[in-house]
Amino acid sequence: MGGASADLQNRESDIELTDAERYDTNTNNLGASESKAGTDVELDSGRKSQADGEGRYVEVTMDIHGDSVALHSVKDFGGVDGVEEEDGEKLGLTGKRLEKKKSFGASVVQSAAIRMKQLKRLASFSKPAPKHFERTKSAVAHALTGLKFISMADGGAGWVEVEKRFEKLTANSDGYLPRALFAQCLGLNKESEAYAEKLFDTLARQRGIQGGSINKIQLREFWDNISDQSFDTRLKTFFDMVDKDADGRITEEEIKEIICLSATANKLSNIQKQAEEYAALIMEELDPDDSGYIMIDNLETLLLHGPEETTRGESKNLSQMLSQKLKPTYVDSVILRWYRDAKYFVLDNWRRSWVLALWIGVMLGLFAYKFVQYRRRAAYEVMGHCVCMAKGAAETLKLNMALILLPVCRNTITWLRNKTKLGAVVPFDDNINFHKVIAVAIAIGVGVHAIYHLTCDFPRLLHASDEKYKLMEPFFGDRPSDYWYFVKSWEGVTGIIMIVLMAIAFTLANPAFRRGRTKLPKPFNKLTGFNAFWYSHHLFVFVYALLVVHGIKLYLTHKWYKKTTWMYLAVPITIYALERLIRALRSSIKSVKILKVTLYPGNVLALQMSKPQGFTYKSGQYMFVNCAAVSPFEWHPFSITSAPDDDYLSVHIKILGDWTRSLKTKFSQACQQPLNGQSGLLRAECLKGDSSSINFPKVLVDGPYGAPAQDYREYDVVLLVGLGIGATPMISILKDMVKRLKGIEEEEVEEGAVAKNGDDEFKTRRAYFYWVTREQGSFDWFKGVMNEVAEEDRRKVIELHSYCTSVYEEGDARSALIAMLQSINHAKNGLDIVSGTRVMSHFAKPNWRTVYKRIALNHPHARVGVFYCGPSALTHELRQLALDFSHNTSTKYDFHKENF
Repeated sequence: MGGASADLQNRESDIELTDAERYDTNTNNLGASESKAGTDVELDSGRKSQADGEGRYVEVTMDIHGDSVALHSVKDFGGVDGVEEEDGEKLGLTGKRLEKKKSFGASVVQSAAIRMKQLKRLASFSKPAPKHFERTKSAVAHALTGLKFISMADGGAGWVEVEKRFEKLTANSDGYLPRALFAQCLGLNKESEAYAEKLFDTLARQRGIQGGSINKIQLREFWDNISDQSFDTRLKTFFDMVDKDADGRITEEEIKEIICLSATANKLSNIQKQAEEYAALIMEELDPDDSGYIMIDNLETLLLHGPEETTRGESKNLSQMLSQKLKPTYVDSVILRWYRDAKYFVLDNWRRSWVLALWIGVMLGLFAYKFVQYRRRAAYEVMGHCVCMAKGAAETLKLNMALILLPVCRNTITWLRNKTKLGAVVPFDDNINFHKVIAVAIAIGVGVHAIYHLTCDFPRLLHASDEKYKLMEPFFGDRPSDYWYFVKSWEGVTGIIMIVLMAIAFTLANPAFRRGRTKLPKPFNKLTGFNAFWYSHHLFVFVYALLVVHGIKLYLTHKWYKKTTWMYLAVPITIYALERLIRALRSSIKSVKILKVTLYPGNVLALQMSKPQGFTYKSGQYMFVNCAAVSPFEWHPFSITSAPDDDYLSVHIKILGDWTRSLKTKFSQACQQPLNGQSGLLRAECLKGDSSSINFPKVLVDGPYGAPAQDYREYDVVLLVGLGIGATPMISILKDMVKRLKGIEEEEVEEGAVAKNGDDEFKTRRAYFYWVTREQGSFDWFKGVMNEVAEEDRRKVIELHSYCTSVYEEGDARSALIAMLQSINHAKNGLDIVSGTRVMSHFAKPNWRTVYKRIALNHPHARVGVFYCGPSALTHELRQLALDFSHNTSTKYDFHKENF
């Protein structure tokens, strides 16, 4: 009686049958009264009449024979016949409006006749009524969170927004909201329209509303039902959504339909394709007697199974204490707050701080040196402080134009990281960030140098008195006639060209252009994307050539040993040139053969290639890939997804830009369409011993190069976080860990005791992997690896978590059936229906604070390495949480982000 109000239930003396169990409760064991010869069933129903305050009882006598039910008599006990009922329509179980009856006895007869079909069904049960699941407080709370029809539905507060949308949507429809706009009125997205329409139909059917539209009062009734905190109300609404024909039972076809609806709302195309198979699975689980339907009791039992108790030692008291400790404490004293913040800043950033302090100190020293030097020269008498500022900025430019090359000398940095102990004091992971910071300093230096020369020095020379200009004749010759004299000189031309080239490179390196976020009309659209960034950055070759010329043709310096520009640039340019030469030679020598190509859902191209001789690398490192068929000059970095001990190399490439799209096109032409019944992925393989080679495009590789994730072995506990394709470096780490753990187990078996780990560098004893992706098809990328880790990790060292953000959060009714199906299928077959792996996937996004908290509780006094690879949007949150927990708990978190 989900749609009837409470006062209506008090007024009516009627037979209410919702399911077999309630019938048994209200009728004194109806199920036990059935027999072959027939059984008389007496229903005694007592109601208190609000009209006269007197109690009334009615006796209904029926014969039940097999599938037939015969009504014998209805007797009214209470001494008064023909009691008038209060005006109003009466809502039956089936959702149909019952006509008003003045006679109480006649009303009962009418109701009994309407429900005859349901009585037949109840009488025909061959199986006993299912045992009612005990409603514990925790079980009901768990079930309630699993049946929220609208996320964050909060009754009155939510109604205000719904009411505003209603007024807006019905402004031109006489105050009636059509069924098609119900989702929009509730604030649901487009994918949930079918779900909302199903909910609309259910609520309307419960109330006998026809016509496909509702007014504001009816909408408020709908909303009250949706946001109702009663478990029975939510259960009945959800059951009626599935029970399309309103006969009180759910068939396999109805389950299939709701599975398709849920899969569409959650963008789970694979589940939608297998809806028939999953519907049969639910029927098999909830209908073991093969009666062809399931009842509301079965659904209730399934929902009331509470969450499993954790065995990982997560004490509730400890968690509460930790939460209290993590709350920010306010310090009254400004000095103490500054001291605290400064202390934490130094502790968290001391490596960056000393490098930046040294760099800034050197720049200030050079600027001051040049400023004072020219302050004492004759040029100061003519041009004043302008020449001092221009020359001071020029000296910092020489330094920075030299330094900016070093952070991109990847071979050198990888060697320093792997072969020396400098990584303990030098933040090599921040090489690209330092490169960007230096670029900003160059832009400032160029601005100061050019502005002071063009707007101050040259005008003062032109307007200097003859007496003062004589001081400049040794440097400039005869007095210039106009301003263009300086612009047309070697110094002016080279300087202006350098500024233009730098401006182009700086602009196209901006993330808005480099990542293609800026949309330009044709043909200027070619100026966005990685290709434009890559080619424009190589203008530096001309910039450095012009810089050397500019440094040689100085106005105020004639002696060669005082022209120091080439001295600054000689060593960095030599190192960088050797780097590029080594890359070219190494890639041409280390040729690779494509072994396997796979095009996965979600636009990911996986390349498996032969491993060049001598190509040794660590998990988490990356390499550059070149395909001459796409572009002979472009090299693009990709994380290595194979393990160091594998006899092949593999990369997974997300199709995002022009180069990757062209690469996909080239390899797709060589791929073969899968046969019926296969995975549905485009594949092509070169099998061992197969002489007929497939004509793959030629691919060159260069590497490996160091990356933050390669240092995971230094930590006792690691937290690996990958968003989308950002899981690639983590996959290599997982494979490497599994192989190392298997090696340790084999050593223990051979020695008959706990063997000492031979690899002193491998300290990791616990790993947590969180992979967050928005598409179900993305799980196909690393399905084999996830299954391998789940099977081979017998010591349970690695804890795997996969999240699909397209699925509504756990607790939303739109994903309730998916969650039920997930539990049943994983318990029976050991596979997750969302990811297709042995790892149970979660819905929506992780609560990262909870993730950090759980690790802190499980590993006090431990040093945890947090390795993140993915979009920058999550970087700040993960880094800040690492700082918060490091400052307030005994667990210390070191945050590392992969740059790509």
